Amino acid sequence: MRFLRRGHPLVKMAIFSLVAMIIGTIISLAIDWFPVQASSAADDIDTLYDVLLVASVPVFVLVMAVVFYSVSAFKAKPGDMSDGAPIHGNTRLEVIWVTIPFIMVSAVAIYGWIVLDDIEAKQPNQMVVQVNGQQFAWDFTYLGEGKVKSNQLYLPVNRPVEFQVTTDDVLHDFWVPEFRLKTDAVPGLTTKFRTTPNKIGTYNVVCAELCGIGHSTMRNTVQVLPQEEFDSWVAEQQGSESDGGAAAAGGDMTEAGRALFTGDGGCTACHTLADAESVGALGPGLDNVVADAEKYGKQAGQSPKEYLKAATEDPDAFVVPNFNKDVMPENFKESLSAKEIDTLVEYLLAVGGGEKG
Repeated sequence: MRFLRRGHPLVKMAIFSLVAMIIGTIISLAIDWFPVQASSAADDIDTLYDVLLVASVPVFVLVMAVVFYSVSAFKAKPGDMSDGAPIHGNTRLEVIWVTIPFIMVSAVAIYGWIVLDDIEAKQPNQMVVQVNGQQFAWDFTYLGEGKVKSNQLYLPVNRPVEFQVTTDDVLHDFWVPEFRLKTDAVPGLTTKFRTTPNKIGTYNVVCAELCGIGHSTMRNTVQVLPQEEFDSWVAEQQGSESDGGAAAAGGDMTEAGRALFTGDGGCTACHTLADAESVGALGPGLDNVVADAEKYGKQAGQSPKEYLKAATEDPDAFVVPNFNKDVMPENFKESLSAKEIDTLVEYLLAVGGGEKG
């Protein structure tokens, strides 16, 4: 056939395409696309991604090569305004270019289904964690662990976990990049996924769905601990709930308050406070919170302590000027004990420009 002659444009296009396919595939596989693997599903998902790259890069190169060749070979000459030659199609070619992509897509889909089915299989000794999202924070309930609750996620290493994800308001998306898995949090529905954390460390919890003005601050961490440390943490939380809060067991109130502010309270995402090294700007700054509490509390006939407690439990009852409603989470009264809220208030009074009230 004529197009197989050496030097024919189609032969050159095929050679250049083959070289580009090889180079493109090598480069795409050499790029480190993801963070560290920290779950049993991560390796399978990374391999699936590599398979998709191996399938996609050659197809992309081939399509672009045909486009460039067609533009070069069949473009009209300057000043040529005549109609192009009539084309009636090529049935054999049409069957080929439909069948090959169909086979490729079907093979990738089947492989993806096998990987997903394996990841979602229920495991023995599985722990269930309810994940609840709301603008703009996460909270977690550990079923089977005495229904312990926290605003920071703690998991034992090498123990299967099922996440049951819900939301109180708008769409969110619960994502731990190091686990490679995520799922939408949909109002009125409970979505699920399973995985097994297999690497001790601290990783990111991210909302991957644009959910409002504070979306970028809806971040948290997951701490994967040895089983013994996780059991100790659960026992500590259960003890804290039974005696009315962590601070009641003794210890420094300021340290307990700082721990709540930077950890389970989730306050650092939205507020600036020098003592906690927090630089959030979505909510009012708290370095002068005592003076602010005196000013705004006086309008409602409240002491600074009463004002701060009310502002924590019902944040939309009064909103500081120049800030928006429906930004601060309204679940602190449920997710934190009364004593923990009191501890936060005492901490803010101690470090926010005044003495304890």
